[in-house]
Amino acid sequence: MDNFTPEEIEERKKAIFDAMGKRGQGQILKKGYEEWNPFAEPKDPIDIRKDKTKRTSQVLIREFLSQVDSDEYSNALAQGALEMCLGIINEDEKIRGMFEFACWYEDLLKKEGHDPI
Repeated sequence: MDNFTPEEIEERKKAIFDAMGKRGQGQILKKGYEEWNPFAEPKDPIDIRKDKTKRTSQVLIREFLSQVDSDEYSNALAQGALEMCLGIINEDEKIRGMFEFACWYEDLLKKEGHDPI
């Protein structure tokens, strides 16, 4: 918008606003028409979250599922693993509780001489 005069920019802004639906106009008016900039550059995408090993959820799931025996693989297993993975990366307390319990239970099974699940 560098090549336009302030008057031309305001004209274009008003044209965009007038072409919008009532709901969109209402949202802009609630925040303030003067502050609204329809020509602003889009914001950078959210940083891709990584875990402590610097892996993304996609990489972690791919690594995990590549080690699962094809006899044991199911969509439910993959879905559960993905839910755990995302919860761990996002530090979800519910998932942390599930993870802590699973680790504790595995140790209990080993201590009592049982095979893990």
